[in-house]
Amino acid sequence: MKYYSTNRQSPDMSFKEAVVKGLPQDKGLFFPEQVPVLPPSFFEALPDMTLPEIAFEVLQPYTAPDIAPEALKHICAEVFTFPIPLVQVEDTIYSLELFHGPTCAFKDVGARFMSRCLQAFAEPEKPVTVLVATSGDTGSAVANGFLGVENIEVVILYPKGGVSEIQEMQFTTLGQNIHAVAVEGTFDDCQHLVKQAFSDPELAKEMQLSSANSINVARWLPQMVYYFHAWGQWRKQQPHTEAVTFAVPSGNFGNLAAGVLARQMGLPVNYFIAATNLNKIVPAYLESGTYTPAPSVATIANAMDVGSPNNFPRIQETFGQEYEALTQVIKGYWTEDEPIKKTIQEVQQNQGYLLDPHGAIAYMALKKHLPELQTAGIFLETAHPAKFKQTIDAILDSDIELPEQLQAFLNRQKKVSSIRNNFAELATLLQEQNRLHTAS
Repeated sequence: MKYYSTNRQSPDMSFKEAVVKGLPQDKGLFFPEQVPVLPPSFFEALPDMTLPEIAFEVLQPYTAPDIAPEALKHICAEVFTFPIPLVQVEDTIYSLELFHGPTCAFKDVGARFMSRCLQAFAEPEKPVTVLVATSGDTGSAVANGFLGVENIEVVILYPKGGVSEIQEMQFTTLGQNIHAVAVEGTFDDCQHLVKQAFSDPELAKEMQLSSANSINVARWLPQMVYYFHAWGQWRKQQPHTEAVTFAVPSGNFGNLAAGVLARQMGLPVNYFIAATNLNKIVPAYLESGTYTPAPSVATIANAMDVGSPNNFPRIQETFGQEYEALTQVIKGYWTEDEPIKKTIQEVQQNQGYLLDPHGAIAYMALKKHLPELQTAGIFLETAHPAKFKQTIDAILDSDIELPEQLQAFLNRQKKVSSIRNNFAELATLLQEQNRLHTAS
């Protein structure tokens, strides 16, 4: 499989090259030159397949020939070690719980898969520095996925004061090869600094940079796996219901981009809903046809506080840049903080189900759209509610318990560097860390 840039100004690359490089030089995104369609026999077997089995079948075409089949089976077995249950919340509404991994967020899937790929590709004489921006969960998932991996240093940029306390603890207390950097700015500023680093010729000469944001194909592609798994579990529970809609909490839009690619591979999904908070760039585009990035707005669903979604071009590419085709499949939804709080209260009270702010938005999207779409609905519960303990406790007047994975990070000492929203400061920091790593 070869990967081309969505901007079409960079050379095509193999899976290995695309993973190590992270971003094409022309600032586009890598996209597979072909999207294979899975046979009917796969979907017949899907309800009874394990997650590693699904992952192998789905990802093999994208990783060949750079990862041998046996090596890919081993990677899939190492990555998918935790359950991803489909839980019925109402008659026709289900929650796909993606928070049972080591950092209690959906990004554990992509981060763990990418860390294994990069570990397989990294060369001792050419250490890789993974540079990533986070609005919350990416940082913790990447940090824990790459912790202790030889020949790889990880630098995580995050907006100072812009992530929850528990999220921050998960990637600032690890040490070893994990370096946290607080940026005086927004997530969009962090994301822009990362893009500047990848296009800087001086840094390219001095060090080998790669990205672990969902812009990296090894972070993005494995997210398809749980859509196939969800559909299989749903068909097992509802064998006579044909139509289904996925509501996806969306910030940088890698998760939704993976879902529409799964649909291109044959997954029988009728609709997707791009569910956002006040950062409603994509819902506005779906309404008007005009795509206008804007400064991000802070909300209680902080992982989705993105005003310039990086992965949306991949969604457009999946639909051949055809607006009409895209809007027939993807619907938009956005909401403000107060309705999110009210929904969390009502679902807890009426259904006995605890939503996090991001999953709450996707649930609300289904409640709005399902009557007109006339399908069943699955919403992605992307992070454990306890990752937003302060917010949830205030909404429910409660003291929710932290799962073991999160308790492990409490009372540890933070190790954080701090920079202004200034590329020269970031470049100096990266060069210093690279020299230290090379010297050791």
